[in-house]
Amino acid sequence: MELSCKTEYTLLALLELTGHYNQGEPLQIRQIAAQQNIPDRYLEQLLATLRRGNLVRSQRGAKGGYILAREPWRITLLDIMNCLDGSTATTSGSQTNAITEASAIVQETWQEVRDRTNDILRDYTLQDLWEKLNNRQQLNIMYYI
Repeated sequence: MELSCKTEYTLLALLELTGHYNQGEPLQIRQIAAQQNIPDRYLEQLLATLRRGNLVRSQRGAKGGYILAREPWRITLLDIMNCLDGSTATTSGSQTNAITEASAIVQETWQEVRDRTNDILRDYTLQDLWEKLNNRQQLNIMYYI
């Protein structure tokens, strides 16, 4: 499994919103795009999807923009993946008509992989990613002093 560009850009945008969550002020698309090097038009589409999924809220007006719809510690990576990809974060296995013992084993194993992947995604929140980012930035600052 690989991290898609769509997922990476979404997570970067959400991390930017997480960093500004406590300030309570929305961020404009151009601010997020500039900070995270995401194309404006693509980011606009991603944020619209996240808004429809109730992960972000938008505010209109001169000081408008986007803000997280709930606390970053209450938004899991599974929530984000489900919002982006539909009701399940991982794709289902092939649906073969003839079920053999071998295909049943493959399907059962693939279901276990999906379940474990979803468990891991459910365990991580935006807050967890934000804290990892802050820790890494602190290490980098300390290293260069």
